[in-house]
Amino acid sequence: MRRAELAAFLRSRRERITPEQVGLPRGARRRTPGLRREEVAHLGAVGVTWYTWLEQARDIHVSPQVLDAVARALLLDRAERSHLFALAGAVDPLPGKECTGVSRELRQMLQQLAPFPAVVQNSRFDILAHNSTYGRLMCDLDALPEEDRNCMWLAFTNPDWRACVVDLDATMRLMAAKFRASMAEHVAEPAWKALVARLTDASPEFREIWAQHEVIRPASSVKLFRHPRVGLLQVTATSLWTGPNPGPKLLAYTPVDETTHERLRQLEELALAAA
Repeated sequence: MRRAELAAFLRSRRERITPEQVGLPRGARRRTPGLRREEVAHLGAVGVTWYTWLEQARDIHVSPQVLDAVARALLLDRAERSHLFALAGAVDPLPGKECTGVSRELRQMLQQLAPFPAVVQNSRFDILAHNSTYGRLMCDLDALPEEDRNCMWLAFTNPDWRACVVDLDATMRLMAAKFRASMAEHVAEPAWKALVARLTDASPEFREIWAQHEVIRPASSVKLFRHPRVGLLQVTATSLWTGPNPGPKLLAYTPVDETTHERLRQLEELALAAA
């Protein structure tokens, strides 16, 4: 039963990843949803036959090193990685590791966008990568533990983050509605359920909003932030998907006026001075 569950889990993770997310061409004849088995084997530098047997629930030995390679190829998050090793009956050599799939090229793009704040998020609002300006926009992101670098968690629990959002109530409701809509495709996944449970325990506001089952609310793309050092910032939010399907996205904030542009330059200087 464990091998069958492992096989099904691997197939589900493989089918959700688009070729573009891992730098592979789609091709005209692709019929398989997500990646092919041989593509996962290539990305993980493991044998095609071996990986195929793994997805066929055959009784084969799985080393932690190979599982680590497969986890990286499938861009598993922390919860998914732990689930993979548990199903395989192996000890994770790198516990707490997350395979975000943020490429070097995408990180370079983030830095080139400065002083405009920019971040790469997944559909669960995890912050996968960010540039220096975004790192100081609402709090000192680099000072936070990795498990707290999630915009839902920060919006409902972090005092510095909350103080910078001008219309906090509308923002929290919009984020919760977007999160619920995204969760429909991930409702059984441990990482999503764990975040909801954590927020439910920590925030009465989240409990109230979550109980209303809102899915989406219209909102302006213009965001207002009040930074304690540089003042009011009026920015327009633009999202760029890193693949053809909703998932990781690059979110950038561009200034509405020259005053905000100058204040973003000041914010970048503060961020660089503190680095």
